[in-house]
Amino acid sequence: MSFVNNNCVEFVRLLASSAPTPGGGGASALVGAVGMALGSMVGSLTIGKRKYADVDTDITALMDEAKKLQNELLRLVDEDAVVFEPLSQAYGIPKGTPGRDQAMEEALRIACTVPIDIMRACARAIELMGEIAHKGNTSALSDAGAGAALCKAALMGASLNVFINTKSMVDKDYAYDIQSVADNLLSKYCPMADGIYDYVLMQLRD
Repeated sequence: MSFVNNNCVEFVRLLASSAPTPGGGGASALVGAVGMALGSMVGSLTIGKRKYADVDTDITALMDEAKKLQNELLRLVDEDAVVFEPLSQAYGIPKGTPGRDQAMEEALRIACTVPIDIMRACARAIELMGEIAHKGNTSALSDAGAGAALCKAALMGASLNVFINTKSMVDKDYAYDIQSVADNLLSKYCPMADGIYDYVLMQLRD
């Protein structure tokens, strides 16, 4: 089942239901895609404008990468549900069943993979948003700021889906390595997104 092929109303309905997917990971991926799309919108309003002719090539390149990120994040909406399925099955194994602990550990590792990918995609989206905010059409500057805020939210949301899984891992060294990747992304890109938002806010406020 593809969640991204649903309309917005259906996606939100499923998200609000008791169904295990989509959940926080898929929602974060979708929010990241929406955030990056706002960056693309700013680019679309910049390309071809005489006032911004000197950055036309730069914006075109940024938009090409932004489109790839949008598509990747949309793919990860569905992929997050795929990697959660083994964990859902492992939780259904009665405690004390031989092999349950090993199945749980492997499923927890698998469940972490997509949230980390979502975080990496959102991190790159934030980098692109910074360039777009500084080079793009100033009449759409608010959209760049909103996009940065959404990508930060997606980054943070995806991180929680990492940490809830690493917390349950028996192999603490492996869990620590995954947590370190997530922590490094948060520590670098949350302040970066805040900086973009603050820059936009300063330009818009009287």
